[in-house]
Amino acid sequence: MTLFHGWAAHASGAPLQPIEFDPGLMDPEDVEIAVEYCGVCHSDLAMVDSEWFPVNYPIVPGHEVVGTIVAVGAQAKGRSVGQRVGLGWHSKSCLHCHHCMGGEQNLCGKRQPTIIGRHGGFADKVRAHWSWALPLPAALDPASAGPLMCGGGTAFLPFVLHDIKPTDRVGVVGIGGLGHLAVKFAKAWGCEVTAFTSSPSKREEALLLGAHRTVSSVDVKELKAIAGQLDFLLVTVGASLEWDALIGTLAAKGRLHMVGVVTEAMKVRTGGLLSWQRCISASPTPSPVVLGKMLEFCARHGIAPQVEHFAMDDVNAALDHLRSGKARYRVVLDVKP
Repeated sequence: MTLFHGWAAHASGAPLQPIEFDPGLMDPEDVEIAVEYCGVCHSDLAMVDSEWFPVNYPIVPGHEVVGTIVAVGAQAKGRSVGQRVGLGWHSKSCLHCHHCMGGEQNLCGKRQPTIIGRHGGFADKVRAHWSWALPLPAALDPASAGPLMCGGGTAFLPFVLHDIKPTDRVGVVGIGGLGHLAVKFAKAWGCEVTAFTSSPSKREEALLLGAHRTVSSVDVKELKAIAGQLDFLLVTVGASLEWDALIGTLAAKGRLHMVGVVTEAMKVRTGGLLSWQRCISASPTPSPVVLGKMLEFCARHGIAPQVEHFAMDDVNAALDHLRSGKARYRVVLDVKP
């Protein structure tokens, strides 16, 4: 019997504890990955704390995995032992539904998240369907690439989904784990980039990341000062904001797009949408194809998350660091060989 070793939460908000578990028989289309690095995402915190919905414990979090394949199922394709891969929010999809056949496996009704109903990457090993274990470009540093597999993909998908042009004027709300990557993507895309933040201390940081200017995301006067100027506004935070004022920064036919999980109801007046043919949309983490494109884009443009490293044994300190809002901007756990 093969045993995996990881760190699990046994109750909502409880500190993670070492766990030993049997992963069961490996599916013939799966690969087994020896984890080298694993990012710590707010979604991991949400699962540990039952923030979004009641969670069945114990749970081993971790869905921003970089590691090396150590076993390949008999029916797995295009993957080999010794190959370095990344694994994100999803580990499996049905591959025969309308969405899967159309290349949108991330919308599959039977998709399996890496840390819901299965144990994730805060462990020495993790398993996934071969199609979701993506080869990591050699130009990317594996020590910092983990957050690209969830945070990076989530911030990148809207640029592809809505055919953002290099001439577009793009705003990014929230300079955090998702937002700092979105700013880098928009700058490399060729866009004029406006960074919105509620933290005065992050204004200079946003400029260093590539933003052309910064605006307060909570000061209505500042928001009104740029009314009608943006083509696309990407909201990466989960907080309730001045939605009407933010919508007012959009030009005619502009789009406010959500990738942050806002748990409270959004209060929006439709007048600001109707009068200028503006719209609101949202998207999740992407398909394997888009994830692969994102990795290639990062390799081509030298884009990497800004990370802070913790040893896997210090996972609780890493979670507390993220909870405190002090992370700049993503946390990565290092697995000792």
